[in-house]
Amino acid sequence: MSESSAEAAVAAVASASEAAAGWRRATGLAGAAIGVIAAGAAAGVAIERMTVGRGMRQKARLALDSAGPYGSLRGTPGKAYADDGTELYYEVDDVDPESAPALSPRRRRLFGRKAPAPVTVVFSHGYCLSQDSWHFQRAALRGVVRTVHWDQRSHGRSARGVAQTQEGRHVDIEQLGRDLKAVIDAAAPEGPLVLVGHSMGGMTVMALADQYPELIRERVVATALVGTSSGRLGEVNFGLPVAGVNAVRRVLPGVLKALGQRAELVEKGRRATADLFAGIIKRYSFSSRDVDPAIARFAERMIEGTPIDVVAEFYPAFADHDKTEALALFTGMPVLVLAGVGDLVTPSEHSEAIADLLPEAELVLVPDAGHLVMLEHPEVVTDRLADLLTRAGAVPAGATVSGYGSTSSTARRG
Repeated sequence: MSESSAEAAVAAVASASEAAAGWRRATGLAGAAIGVIAAGAAAGVAIERMTVGRGMRQKARLALDSAGPYGSLRGTPGKAYADDGTELYYEVDDVDPESAPALSPRRRRLFGRKAPAPVTVVFSHGYCLSQDSWHFQRAALRGVVRTVHWDQRSHGRSARGVAQTQEGRHVDIEQLGRDLKAVIDAAAPEGPLVLVGHSMGGMTVMALADQYPELIRERVVATALVGTSSGRLGEVNFGLPVAGVNAVRRVLPGVLKALGQRAELVEKGRRATADLFAGIIKRYSFSSRDVDPAIARFAERMIEGTPIDVVAEFYPAFADHDKTEALALFTGMPVLVLAGVGDLVTPSEHSEAIADLLPEAELVLVPDAGHLVMLEHPEVVTDRLADLLTRAGAVPAGATVSGYGSTSSTARRG
């Protein structure tokens, strides 16, 4: 790098730091925690600012928002009600018996032409996301097998949690398990089930098992746990140095609580520093460098759409999460455990720990993949789900073509 380029980079980093500092002054609260988390993304944002103006970046985001098809799939809407009265939104994609002869070559290779068994696949999404995070898997399964996609409380199209807004209670993972039970009772009250959960959604599935073991034994025929953890999340370092992660652990819970009490001001700050937060989101969502910009923007929109007070309400639940014992309930059924090797949020070691407790499960570790592996490497996730559905009898045996869609090598154990 030339001397002038180096000076420009330093100036750009200073500009990024000044923007973050301005946001911190505006809220008077974020301080060290936000600064530590932002540090990992600031350099990339700074280099971008050397070559691309803010106006151009804003126009690019608008163009991606208008042109990107991601998150556009819709099904038959429904509502379920949690035990505290919270309205939970879900959508159902039913099997289309007329679609089998007209299936695309890709779908035929995945599922064949025969009608699948009457199984309902229930997808649960992660923290700060929505049901739309399963866009690619939903598109592949549409019309082939019955699916239910729902938004966790206070996320997506579901209502704010009643216990949170009226009683000021934080969310716990047990509550999310009960929410999932309410959705199943409303959208799939009978018949076999396949449970699929990503990150917090996987924890939700574990909480369902812990509280409703009879449901797991009697109706669940297969389970997929994607980029998730059964506990010990307090040990995750988020790719930060020891001093940085210790600072985050010490101050972040209090910071988030205080920020949640000044949500309107914080949301203005988030908009003012959109470029910096886009860099943070990309770093903690993806691992590969060549992520489609439209996919990155799609993830950014979902995460940006989660209000800061909702972020604050949910965060304490993860430190208390421990559903290791509940994993035993998934013994004896087909189980897929999948994670990105570069996941900084729920590291792949957590998936390996789950697989150690379920030795008959298929463990798939996806190289060059981060936390949002189902968006970053959708073919890998979709193909492994297709194989899981075949093993569970949800689709005809032998319909999946061996090795189809393997865009990267995987490690398997089962």
